Amino acid sequence: MTAVLAGCGGSSGSGDVTLRLVAADYGDSSANSSKKYWDDLVRGFEAEHSGIKVEVSVYSWNDVDRKVKEMVAAGHAPDMAQIGAYADYAAAGKLYQADEVLSIPVQADFASELSDAGKVNRTQYGMPFAASTRLLFYNKTLFAQAGIQPPTNWHELAADAAALKAKGVKFPYALPLGPEEAQAETMQWLLSGGAGYLDGFGSYDIDSAQNVGTFTWLKDDLIGKGLTGPVPPGRLNRADAFAAFTRGEVGMLNGHPSLMKTARAKGVDFGMVPMPGVDGRAKSTMGVTDWMTAFKQNGHQDQVREFLDYAYDEKNVLDFSREYDLLPVTSSAQEAMSASSRDADLEPFLQQLPSAELYPVGKTSWAGVSAQIKKEIGGAVSPDGSPSAVLDRIQRAAVTADSAPR
Repeated sequence: MTAVLAGCGGSSGSGDVTLRLVAADYGDSSANSSKKYWDDLVRGFEAEHSGIKVEVSVYSWNDVDRKVKEMVAAGHAPDMAQIGAYADYAAAGKLYQADEVLSIPVQADFASELSDAGKVNRTQYGMPFAASTRLLFYNKTLFAQAGIQPPTNWHELAADAAALKAKGVKFPYALPLGPEEAQAETMQWLLSGGAGYLDGFGSYDIDSAQNVGTFTWLKDDLIGKGLTGPVPPGRLNRADAFAAFTRGEVGMLNGHPSLMKTARAKGVDFGMVPMPGVDGRAKSTMGVTDWMTAFKQNGHQDQVREFLDYAYDEKNVLDFSREYDLLPVTSSAQEAMSASSRDADLEPFLQQLPSAELYPVGKTSWAGVSAQIKKEIGGAVSPDGSPSAVLDRIQRAAVTADSAPR
């Protein structure tokens, strides 16, 4: 980091420009760290672009957003940052617009639903870099032992969970509403209930009647009947729920593509189906996108454009997606993935992407709202909790934050 801070805006001599990129680590060990991916990509880029050097610093997802925030606050913004949010930087005028650092063909290749999610006030600043969707994972062995089929609606989901409980399954349905990623499980269930975080006009609607009904059902029909396991949902984190699934202790849970590899490595025979809705398949599922951003501070617009055009080449997008079990963000790479038998495992997730709903990341208030959901939502389904009171409290805080001057 010292080298990064000291060198921001500098050059490598002989007229060369050095670009600084901060990126998140998608690997789960040093063997598949994202650093290896970026090292290979930079090596190929530099071989074709004399005069441009690229230095990449890779941090865990626990640290990367904070690191970039500290760098920007200290006046040493990187040229590019591949992170989880962009709206605050865009609102502060610190970012290039996407059309300023991407050629027209590259920008046009983004999946439209992802490009739209990268906009603030109808202008795109966030460039989608990686995406995923969610499916309901179920343990085929446990389901066969209980004599049940994967659910297509909430009634069947509760009935399946009851049958799994009767067979002694530890977590019939694992409901991770702990602080690690509660905003994800919450959003998946709100969408399943027919609503979401926003209304049809893009305003927060967290305490809608549908959302209150969803969490009341969870509290009364799943948790209240002992169908979510021994750990209170408000204290169950996603990583722990995934680990329990790979140990064969979970009947069902919402999962993203990376769970496939770890479950398969542990010998779990699993299946995946779309998330059930109230009366049938949910109209939409949750999607997640991580973002590439380009900061104006160092003035390397032309060089950043050359690098990003290279990074978003179809081959590079596919290589990254395949390495980390993620979905491509460009139409060309998505078409290539759909046509390739080697990507058959990812196809069910890819099919969900066009109808997926993403976090409201275009709102500068979202980071704070997300943090409050992580902190409070577990209380909505605790034995003495009130879904309506908790959702109302989060809604009031969200509206206040959304209307605060910037």
